[in-house]
Amino acid sequence: MITSRLKPGRDDDLATLTAQLKAAEQPDSGLVHATATRDSKDPSRVIMFVVFESEEKAREREKDSRRQEGLTAARTTMIEIFEGGPEFSDLTVVDDWSH
Repeated sequence: MITSRLKPGRDDDLATLTAQLKAAEQPDSGLVHATATRDSKDPSRVIMFVVFESEEKAREREKDSRRQEGLTAARTTMIEIFEGGPEFSDLTVVDDWSH
C-alpha cells in the first residue's frame, strides 16, 4: 500500500501518473494487480494497492533495469503532483477472495 497526498490543483495529473506507471510495467514482473484510489472524505489522499505474486518477486521488480527508463517520467510526475514523499506499508495477505 502506498499513500501520497496530491498538491492542490493537481487532480487531473493522477491519470497521467497511472498511465506512466502502466507503461513502465514489464512482462513477468510478478505484479498481479494494482489499484489507484482516492479517499472519498479527503480527495487529496491517494492510496495505491499493489499486489505481487510474492515478496521475492516484488523485491526483484524493484531492481529490474527494464523498468527504470519508464519510471524516470513517473518519478518526475510524482515530485510535481505530490506533497512530500510517499508512505509505504508492506502488508501480508491473510486471506483473499472475490465474488
